[in-house]
Amino acid sequence: MVTPLIPLFPGIFETSASNTAWIITATLLAGAVAVPISGRLGDLFGKRRMILILAIPLILGAIICAFAPSVQLMIVGRALQGLGSGMVPLGIAMLRDLVPRERLAAAIATVSATLGVGGAIGMPIAAGVVEFSNWRVLFLGSAVITLLVALAIWKFIPAMAAGAAGQRFDGLGAVGLTIGLVSLILAVSQGANWGWSSALTLGLFALAAVSLVLWGLWESRTKDPLVDLRTAVIPRVLLTNIASIFVGFGMYASMLVMPQILQMPTSTGYGLGQSILAAGMWMAPAGLMMMFLSPMGGRLTDAKGPKFTLVLGVCIIAAGYVVGLLGMGSTWGLLVTGLVINSGLAFAYGAMPALIMGSVPMSETAAANGFNALMRSLGTTIGAAVIGLVLAQMTIDFHGVVIPSETGFRMALILGGGISVLAAILAAFIPAVAKNQATTAVVLDQEKVSAS
Repeated sequence: MVTPLIPLFPGIFETSASNTAWIITATLLAGAVAVPISGRLGDLFGKRRMILILAIPLILGAIICAFAPSVQLMIVGRALQGLGSGMVPLGIAMLRDLVPRERLAAAIATVSATLGVGGAIGMPIAAGVVEFSNWRVLFLGSAVITLLVALAIWKFIPAMAAGAAGQRFDGLGAVGLTIGLVSLILAVSQGANWGWSSALTLGLFALAAVSLVLWGLWESRTKDPLVDLRTAVIPRVLLTNIASIFVGFGMYASMLVMPQILQMPTSTGYGLGQSILAAGMWMAPAGLMMMFLSPMGGRLTDAKGPKFTLVLGVCIIAAGYVVGLLGMGSTWGLLVTGLVINSGLAFAYGAMPALIMGSVPMSETAAANGFNALMRSLGTTIGAAVIGLVLAQMTIDFHGVVIPSETGFRMALILGGGISVLAAILAAFIPAVAKNQATTAVVLDQEKVSAS
């Protein structure tokens, strides 16, 4: 929703682009912290309850953004909205409680696909509002929509028993993970601005490393951990989470490259001269493709298993980058590129939660799914930093303004495709469910009950 506003924020708030960049960074930081913690809270106190609680900062943040007189309040509002990111993995995890087993794969695929649809329609709608109305209307509309969704959940979704009721919340683990994630994401997202060899960037990387190591040691010893590392290191779960980082990178590379090529002037020789609104409209069908193909992905998972669907999806994403290299010189070429990449995402995004939820006990469904969502988010953050660095280093002088070169965009597409190939290779090594592993989730649940 805020993508079309990024170049306008410095003028709106009369400040530098580096200051307004925190409007995006604050959302990433808050989301990274909220997703794993809210997942665990959902297992402890109920997923529906946590979704309704997370709707509050999402609504409040939108209202603050709508009336923010300064960049500081805008950052606060966007941070509150970032806390609402925890709703997504909770909603997907809740399907395991609500949907019959034979329909679960299709349900997961469909709900996961709405992420692509939301992104696809968000940009053209936001661009249209910016072009024909006041940008603040975007956030008021967001608050109203979130309120309606919360009321619908309260009315139509039944309250279910919490899978980990009676266990305690790991407060120290939450603090340790927060310190580690915030340090890591700050270093990755701001390293280009601060300098990758600066004391601040290196210090944050060091703090992240120490914090996450100590957090891992604590989680492996505490009775009721925030993230159960016994399940996290199951090869099926571990490889899915690692592959998710690469999938997140592969997805975000196209999202950074395509809007810029579409909007750059044709006089550059490679720009396509589209307005913000037109660029959003050219990209919208790609997101709708995710919704169209998601039921097929669910049926494929039922027939062949989620591993097969994930490998196929990531291979399609890689093929989409090949299409992008061949077709980046035309709007229709980029339209086809988006359709192919998002077709792969429709399969991959439905398969990853299915792999995770099929490998963990019911008492950890939301926490494990939240951790997987965090891995994808880390992938997009790393992808944004790496692609941004590539585009910043490979530039041309265009009438006195430094802009990314055609070679830079092509290198970004090559990176996106290469990372997607690596994700496919990792996914291919995800083990099938062994006969004695089919009951692993039940055994772990029984161990927790006995310990309690």
